[in-house]
Amino acid sequence: MPSVSRTVLLAGLPPEPVLAPRRAAAKLVVLDDDPTGTQTVHGVPVLTAWDVPALAAELQDPSPCFYLLTNTRAFPPERACAINREIGAGLAEAGRRTGRAFTVISRGDSTLRGHYPAETDALMAALGGGFDGTILVPAFFDGGRCTVGDVHYVADGDTLTPAGETEFARDASFGYRSSNLRDWVAEKTAGRVPAAEVVGVPLDELRRGGADPVAARLAALPRGGVAFVNAAGRGDLAVLTHALAAPALAGRRYLFRTAADFVAAYAGLARRPLLGGGDLAGPDAAVGGLLVAGSYVGRTSAQLEALFAARPGFARVEVSVNRLLAASSRAAELARCVAAVEEHLRARTDVALFTSRRLVTGADAADSLAIGKAVSSGLVEIVRALAVRPRWLVAKGGITSSDVATASLGVRRALVLGQALPGVPVWRTGPESKWPGLAYVVFPGNVGSPYALADLVGKLPGAS
Repeated sequence: MPSVSRTVLLAGLPPEPVLAPRRAAAKLVVLDDDPTGTQTVHGVPVLTAWDVPALAAELQDPSPCFYLLTNTRAFPPERACAINREIGAGLAEAGRRTGRAFTVISRGDSTLRGHYPAETDALMAALGGGFDGTILVPAFFDGGRCTVGDVHYVADGDTLTPAGETEFARDASFGYRSSNLRDWVAEKTAGRVPAAEVVGVPLDELRRGGADPVAARLAALPRGGVAFVNAAGRGDLAVLTHALAAPALAGRRYLFRTAADFVAAYAGLARRPLLGGGDLAGPDAAVGGLLVAGSYVGRTSAQLEALFAARPGFARVEVSVNRLLAASSRAAELARCVAAVEEHLRARTDVALFTSRRLVTGADAADSLAIGKAVSSGLVEIVRALAVRPRWLVAKGGITSSDVATASLGVRRALVLGQALPGVPVWRTGPESKWPGLAYVVFPGNVGSPYALADLVGKLPGAS
């Protein structure tokens, strides 16, 4: 399937609907398989723990939604499912205690990586079953991901490439072949859900017919079936939110597996301006800032190269993946990196702590996940050992940013402030964390142009 011009493809579509999203009647609970799913929201909490009292408190909070950072993309499917079952059971109990209704969104990657359908299967069972179906909405517009003609695309500039032909489809842990979402569902479910039984909501119906025909199509979904929604703009998702509130779907219960844009639409959150340097300032200007990069995708490597070219004074501490993976050299490599980072921070020099760029993979998906976990845990140990609070902290990569937030900083509840760049969320860490009140920038590995990291650093207070 060939790549196409985004300008040409989108120009041939009916006009995007102009409609305000309709906020969900029930509280939205978003299980985020890495922390980048907060890239479209603001003013909502993120929890890294999910005991029943914490869930009950959030269900009663007035905010329209809250996130649970599961980080399941970093784990084998068995553990990912166990986490989903634990959360599902906890939510069911919290709902009984509070009497509050809720809708669950399983937030996955807009490039179609992750534990689908294992996570949604585990969630539905733990929540007591009875779901009318699963609805997939993988569009994420700031990242250039849209679904047109049932094909999911990933943009690079003006070029839209079918997702199955991108580097993301060759992921060692979550690889796939199909770009057409009907075929993708059949592939991921190993034929349990045949392609012919997957229901797609066409763009033409969203843009010409409006909410009622979309609601009728979803109402005709066989119980327990799978549907997906074509979407090329936020107006398409606004129509979907109205369809979900239509009388034809009254009493229906769906589980959603989506990328980030659907969450903001269904929560009724208006877009807000990008955060400025003042929003990202820390209390100590007498130290350097810290960038931690563990993402191995080509886009991250290109962004690091562009950053170093634009800012030659930016210090670099490269962590050798091979030394981290060898038991005989791991401790010495960690100690070397801690000392080097602290030296730069005390000298008021901004510093990048990043893994060596050559990708090391295992013999199979489980092996590759284990290697990724070992590397990420090394970065966690380095940041946790730092005695100097940086002026600002940017984490590059989904697994990296999750592990640094939870295991290095000890974050249990943070507030999403907004976005520093399109698709790049910023959290304010809670009082329980290692560095309370820190503006923590969560930069996805697969988002942004080659110059996006340099652009972000240029906004940060006192950047070198």
